[in-house]
Amino acid sequence: MGNSRPKAKTMRRFGEVLIARPKYQRIVDKRPYPPGMHGKEKALRRGRLSDFGLQLTEKQKLAFIYNVGERQMRRYYLKASRMPGVTGDNLLALLETRLDNLVYRLGFANTIWAARQMVSHGHILVNGKKLNVASYQVVPGDMITLHQRMRSNVQVVEAIESRGPLPEFVSYEEASFTGTLIRVPNRQEITIPVTEQLVVEYYTRKT
Repeated sequence: MGNSRPKAKTMRRFGEVLIARPKYQRIVDKRPYPPGMHGKEKALRRGRLSDFGLQLTEKQKLAFIYNVGERQMRRYYLKASRMPGVTGDNLLALLETRLDNLVYRLGFANTIWAARQMVSHGHILVNGKKLNVASYQVVPGDMITLHQRMRSNVQVVEAIESRGPLPEFVSYEEASFTGTLIRVPNRQEITIPVTEQLVVEYYTRKT
């Protein structure tokens, strides 16, 4: 489901593995410098980023991890800033509870990109009804079910068999291929290599 090379190049540019998959780790370990003819030279010349550079990098990492564009990311920030509580925590919770991300977290797909494709192609049901909107905001109690026709798909079977422990904020019923969002995740449960406060600072200076 998709070519891994563009994703690996992006992670090499950031200088870290943003998606915990062995193939990405191998690629970044083998070439721990930015892509391109002068990647090694750039790595040697790379100095300390400015405050804005750090903020921009964290924002780009967050957008990459959740596969969202700039317009969407800005809307999520504005929504998070209006919610009670810590804006950064709210932002991550909104992204983490997107439908495509929860399809990925449940192990129906190996990557967020494959998960988005599954949703877009109508392979996912929410509360028993087909839903093809990847950005749908899942709320506690919503049930996410893999469509019957996809349960024997080779790539899906491989993804399910290779998935790690499920997050504590979801439950899963193996017999029906159904996951349920139990509650909104807290910051400690969202294990991504991003400093969300820098993302908040990026958008704060942009408004």
